[in-house]
Amino acid sequence: MTEHVEVGTAAKVKTVREVKTVVMSDGREVEFAGKRRLLKTAAISEDNFDVTITLDFVNGETRQLSLAANKPLFAKFAAHGMLQKLGDEVAGLDDVEDMVIAEEELIARLEGGEWGAERARGESNAMAGLSVLAKALVQVSGKTAEAVKSFLKSKTNTEKLALRDNPTLKPVIAELESKKKQKPKDNGVNTEDLLSELGAE
Repeated sequence: MTEHVEVGTAAKVKTVREVKTVVMSDGREVEFAGKRRLLKTAAISEDNFDVTITLDFVNGETRQLSLAANKPLFAKFAAHGMLQKLGDEVAGLDDVEDMVIAEEELIARLEGGEWGAERARGESNAMAGLSVLAKALVQVSGKTAEAVKSFLKSKTNTEKLALRDNPTLKPVIAELESKKKQKPKDNGVNTEDLLSELGAE
């Protein structure tokens, strides 16, 4: 038997995860993919008053927690979820200014009743570098920072990423990012005092 091998091409091996169908104790059939042992689902009542969390275990056991909006713990659950949502938005961002912009945009969406922004494939880090893009737009357009922020809020993540590659903006962005990298970090140490202590002029 001859095995055919294509030279010069990288073969992609797809790992097919095993899916196990389990009949739960309440009669439902639930699928567990790979090594998943627990599935968590949330259901919100039509009047948005009750929330029910269902925990399905791979051994067929299932547990539920239901909570109404007028219950004492509801506000604590809401606070926990809000903190998690706001924290998730800036996960993976290193630049503080990018984090501020990301949180501003999320808060505006949430206050407008929008849970999440639609993102195309490959846009998970679209907020990275957004503060530099905003500064570049201010510099090139002569508009105020507030006008640029308002402009960017109406743009999709794909459009924002494309703007970074614009021939007019690209060199400005490169210069701003270069200056940002060169800026010394404030570590709270006064090096001038240290030199004086040594007696150096």
